[in-house]
Parts: sequence; structure tokens; C-alpha cells
Amino acid sequence: MDNKAVFNALGKILFLLSFTMLVPLLVAFYYREPLVPFIVSFFITLISGLLLMRFKGREDWQQKEALSIVALSWLAAAVFGAIPFLFEGVSFIDAVFETMSGFTSTGSSILINIESYSRGLLFWRSFTAWLGGMGIIVLFIAVLPKLGVAGRQLFRAEAPGPTEDKLKPRIRETARILWTLYVLISALEVVALVLGGMSLYDALNHTFACMACGGFSTYNAGIEAFHSPVIEFILTFFMFVAGANFALYYRVIRVNKLVLFRDEEFKAYSFYILGFTGLLTLVLFKDMGFSPFNSFRYAIFQITSIMTATGFASTDFNMWKDSAKILVLSVMFIGGCAGSTGGGMKVVRFMLMLKYARRELFKFVHPRVVKPIRFNNKAVPDDILQSILSFVVLYIGVFVVGTVLLTLLGVDMVSSATASITTLGNIGPGFNIVGPMANFESIPSLGKIILISNMWVGRLEVYTVLVLFTREFWHS
Repeated sequence: MDNKAVFNALGKILFLLSFTMLVPLLVAFYYREPLVPFIVSFFITLISGLLLMRFKGREDWQQKEALSIVALSWLAAAVFGAIPFLFEGVSFIDAVFETMSGFTSTGSSILINIESYSRGLLFWRSFTAWLGGMGIIVLFIAVLPKLGVAGRQLFRAEAPGPTEDKLKPRIRETARILWTLYVLISALEVVALVLGGMSLYDALNHTFACMACGGFSTYNAGIEAFHSPVIEFILTFFMFVAGANFALYYRVIRVNKLVLFRDEEFKAYSFYILGFTGLLTLVLFKDMGFSPFNSFRYAIFQITSIMTATGFASTDFNMWKDSAKILVLSVMFIGGCAGSTGGGMKVVRFMLMLKYARRELFKFVHPRVVKPIRFNNKAVPDDILQSILSFVVLYIGVFVVGTVLLTLLGVDMVSSATASITTLGNIGPGFNIVGPMANFESIPSLGKIILISNMWVGRLEVYTVLVLFTREFWHS
């Protein structure tokens, strides 16, 4: 592997990342807050990037370089992005936890009293989620010509889903299209939230978190602080939009307006959300005595929020009965669509696993019949199916290991399991001590490092990170 090429690419990424810190600097200036945290962070990140850019390596990267660049870029972003938090008394591990949660659009938080922190810092916290939502590498491929030279490998290593969704022959054009759509939809959400009663500052912060499926809020009570069904329905709509494949939106605009409703994954995604919403509405009305309106209101918001891995909370679902909790827990394992900003295993993988299981049952009865698995009227190659099965095994394996390690550190079983799956799936809140109205501050420091790793692994679709820890990667 060409280490110099990796260092050089990391330098370019840190160089650009430093300039994103000027945005919260302007917010701090507007609200007359201390500017030093962001000025120092800007220069440390900028200088580090320039020093790494002094390394010169080849630009025709192979798979090894691409995987290393993508994985290390997200880790570096979390470390350097944590610097502003240190100025407000947050410990280093907690600061990295918060920024890894931001950049991976997880939304889990260790901040005890969110409203006590400066507006500039909370803006940076939400902004990290928005930057990471569509993908740091995808953004930098769009604006850095030299990253676009070998952008195919980088895009493949970062893009969520079992296959790469290419909109244009040149990957840089694809990256620009995706980010353009992301920015335009974000702008629409800001306008909608302002019209719904939010201040511009709150609208920007919650849009950043919503479009990234990140879940950060500027209030301790989260979305419940607004006490507004209108705001909840606006956020529900945009969470649903963010959880679908952005490439489909482009095809709806430029190719065929009906393609969205012909896509199997989008139809299944809509069906799962509506189906679980209906079940949860019934449970909340029947078992918990909510009114029909509030039952539907809480159900559609929380199911959409958890399934898309946004993690917003409009009520403390940790206080719900087990019959309601199990429905929320179930959608944690499904996630959003491939090509979305949502987390989880992704709907397409879930669908293909079910189709694969159904085919195996069919073959058990008719062993000689050849029956290909089809998705969107195309046969799915066996190597894709094998990749999905191995992904699921690794995903469940990381979840189990994370749960066991947290339990060994003294965290109760329910908190350990839900903390592990919500960080791995980039969801946000869990149950018990990591519930929607609580936070992850009480997790031991070693446990936070485990959860930081979970967020990193989950956002990069498992393989990109885990392959770095195999002997074959370094010796082949």
C-alpha cells in the first residue's frame, strides 16, 4: 500500500474540513460568543492538513488505499472535529464520542444539559451531522478534482448499500448531483420549519439533524420541547424523504416521474413504515390509553425516526409498555434505503435476505429447479447475495460483541443491547439509561470507546473498517 498517497489524501480532506469550522465561527460571532474555540480548531486542522499534503504518492489508488483513506478520514474528522468541545469542558473521549456521533449521523449524545452549551458549539454539533449525512468523501469528491481521479474506489467504499448507484459516467458528477439534491431538500425543510413556528436557528439545527438522519436537538427534551404536532409532521415527512434513495429523486426529476413508485425497495420501505405505524398506533390506543390522534402522531413520528435511524424523540418512549417498545426495537434492525442518509442494515438487504430464505425453502421442496432471485425485474447475482449474507453475519457479530463487552463493564443488559444496536445502526437513542430523554454520559469510558467504534463501523457498512484489522489486508 502506498502510505504517502493515503497521508496526502487525508491532508486534503482535513484541509477542506478546516474551512467548515468557519461556519460555526460565524454563528458564534453573531451571538457574541467566544471565537477562540473555532479559530484554534480551524488552524490546528488546517496546519495538520497542509503537513500531510506534503507527502506525495501515486494518484491511481488501488482498493487498499481507497479503503484506508475512507476509514481513516472519518476517524480523523471525529478527532479534529472534537477540538471545539474541549474548550467547553468536555473530556477528550466524550468530545470524540459526540463528533463521531455527529459525522456518522448517529445522534447519540453524552451532553447532560444541552441547553447550557454555546449556540456556536451546538450549531457545529448539528453541522457535523449534516456534513456526514450524505458522506464526507462524497462531498470532497464533488469539490476536489484530484480526489475524483480515483473517486470510484472511494465512493464504493463509503456509499451505503450493497451496490454502487451511479447516476453519471463520471463519479464526480454523481457526487455533485447527490449533494445538490441534499442541499435543495435541506433548504425546503428550513423554510417549512420556520413557517411551522421554529426560529431560524432551531430550524437550521433540526434540518441538519433531520436530513442527515442524525437526531441531534438543541433542547434537552428534543422535539417534545416544541409541543407542536405541526413541527412533528413536518419532521416526519422530511425524515421519510431522507431515508429513501436520493438517486431515485434524481431519476424522478430527469428520467421518469413514476420510477419512485416502481422501485421495490421504496415500496417496501413505505410499507414497513406504514405497517409498523399502524401496529404501534393500535398498541398505544389500546394498551396505553392515548387518544386516536396522539396514538397516530407518536407512532408515525417514532417509527419513521427510528427506522430511518434519525433518532428524534417527540415523547419518552422509554416509558411505554413492552408491547410498544418491541415494535420500536424491531425497526432498529431494518433501517433506511440504500443510497439514503439513513442507517441500519438497509431495506434492500432485508428484502433480499427474505427472498433468499424463501428460495431456499422452495429449493428444499424442488431441489432441481433453478429459481433466480429478482429485484426490480433484474436477477440478483449470487456474489451480491453472498456479500449480503456475510454483511449480516458481521453486523450481528459486531452487535453481539458490543453488547457483551458493555455488559461486562457493568451496564445492564437492556441498555447494553440497545446502546450497541443504536450506535451500530447510527440510530441514536436506546432504552433504559440510554433512552430518548437520557444520554450516554453514564456509560464507562471504555464503553464509550466501544460505542465510538460501533458508530464508525456501522456508518461505513462494516467491511470498510473491519478489513483494516485483518492480516490479509496488510500482507496480501
